Amino acid sequence: MADPQCRPSRKAPRLWAINAVLVWTPVFVAQVVWAVIAGRWTTWPHVTVFAATLALALAHVLVVPQWRYRVHRWEVSPSAVYTRTGWFNQERRIAPISRIQTVDTERGPIDRLLGLATVTVTTASSAGAVKITALDQDVADATVAQLTEIAGRNLGDAT
Repeated sequence: MADPQCRPSRKAPRLWAINAVLVWTPVFVAQVVWAVIAGRWTTWPHVTVFAATLALALAHVLVVPQWRYRVHRWEVSPSAVYTRTGWFNQERRIAPISRIQTVDTERGPIDRLLGLATVTVTTASSAGAVKITALDQDVADATVAQLTEIAGRNLGDAT
């Protein structure tokens, strides 16, 4: 079977970079507090920890979002929803249309700021829902409508 063809929005790397900055901000604040409490900025533990943190944060903010964008794919066919996600550990999920129970759209504050949304397809699978992340809002709305229409034609019991 071929890999899914659709990419997330071109704004997805920006979303993932902003989320990474938000993850690293408390770490840097904690390091500043540590240095202030210790009363010295130039001791080797502070400099070493700060340099290592800065290197990891820069990789997470600058490299990982681009890498994720190259990997993430999704597609809806008349028979299934396909996703490929991850950056280090990559996961490929296929959810048959006959197993779909609900289709939801989610938009967090940063998603709304960038005009993005996540479509969550819940199935009867114990592996959990299939998420199609970082879609432009109009694409997410069209995908939900398409999935609803396809699932409505299916006479399965979604179990």
